[in-house]
Amino acid sequence: MVKEFDYDIVVVGGGPAGSSAAYSAAKNGSKVALLEKEESIAQTVRTSGVTWIEDAKMFGIPSNCYNEIKNYSFASPNNQVTISGTEPKAAVLDVRKTFRWLAEQAAKEGSDVFVNTNVCDIITNKEGKIVGVKAVSSKEEFIFNSKIVIDASGFQSVIAKLLGLASQWKRFGAGAECEAYAENVKQDTWWLLVGKEYSPAGYAWIFPVGKNIVRIGVGVGKPESTVDPTERLKELIEKKIGPIKELGKITPIEFHYGLIPNERLSRKTVYDNLILVGDSAGQANPLILEGIRYAIKFGRVAGQVSANAIKSGNTSEEKLLPYEENWKKDIQSKINSASKVQSRWLGLSDEEWDKEIEIISQLSDEEFLDFIKADFRLSNIVKLATHHPKLAVRQLFMIVKGISKNLEKP
Repeated sequence: MVKEFDYDIVVVGGGPAGSSAAYSAAKNGSKVALLEKEESIAQTVRTSGVTWIEDAKMFGIPSNCYNEIKNYSFASPNNQVTISGTEPKAAVLDVRKTFRWLAEQAAKEGSDVFVNTNVCDIITNKEGKIVGVKAVSSKEEFIFNSKIVIDASGFQSVIAKLLGLASQWKRFGAGAECEAYAENVKQDTWWLLVGKEYSPAGYAWIFPVGKNIVRIGVGVGKPESTVDPTERLKELIEKKIGPIKELGKITPIEFHYGLIPNERLSRKTVYDNLILVGDSAGQANPLILEGIRYAIKFGRVAGQVSANAIKSGNTSEEKLLPYEENWKKDIQSKINSASKVQSRWLGLSDEEWDKEIEIISQLSDEEFLDFIKADFRLSNIVKLATHHPKLAVRQLFMIVKGISKNLEKP
């Protein structure tokens, strides 16, 4: 027997984008269903969650959900540098705890959370517009009727694909990560490991989570490289290459694997009765392929815009368009500029990386974080040009030349 439910908004995916959209939509008066295919929220963790303390505080994420970082270390095959701050500005999230907290916030606002519920098909009206989804859970079948569907299903973009609106991402990052206990951990210091020795098209990392727990990972760009990040990670840990050797004895806890789109912001994200958000929309910073802050921020925008549309009785593409206008104004030019930087970085040899990180070391912690966050505002470029002309010319003006007119103005 098929169970049938009626909702204003159905959110597909219980990650940070989905939970944030459900939270905001419910808070603004909509009847919301949040569907998660796994048996619990964040049952599977897909590599590290690096974000920034100012964002975590803005979102209200409790401080016990993240480890604070104030030292930012880079290693190339033959060079190492550390940029130190007087106070922590970056955060390594306890991803599982954070995602569950986000889902709890959505539930507290009145969202109905369905776990172990896998969307298998869409429901459309005579005009071909989506009006709900079909799902299965423990051999039971469900129908969720809705006025709006928010696709927050992540890299797989389940709803967009079922509607024929999107195909598989052609460029993406594949990441493998080992969460482990380590003998020697500097809790306030992360490592980014660059050069072909660590990753042929990407980077490796050591992110401390707290209590002598670290996440050691490798990200590899596809299709730029055919290297399996899992095999490269195993090799780095077994041979204790670079700063990994300083960790001493490593005792694995669990393995993480994830995929993240890397095609700039190339997708249309609003249709009649439908919004795409988070990885489904390709909202990720290409420099270090982090997208949690975008998922939360624009998930909340998606939820609010959807709730407003429900109140108005109009769920057309035109009525949902303020969501897309919001994220485009906020990050589109920055992400496009960051992609230029990423393209250059992927082409560097190990010897060039040895020189590159020497130049990066000239930045203050604030300048470094603006750069790594892809905060390419015109005012930031002018400031870098004034204080670090060599870096500005090599890393920014030569890279972003010709598109500065599209950069967000201060």
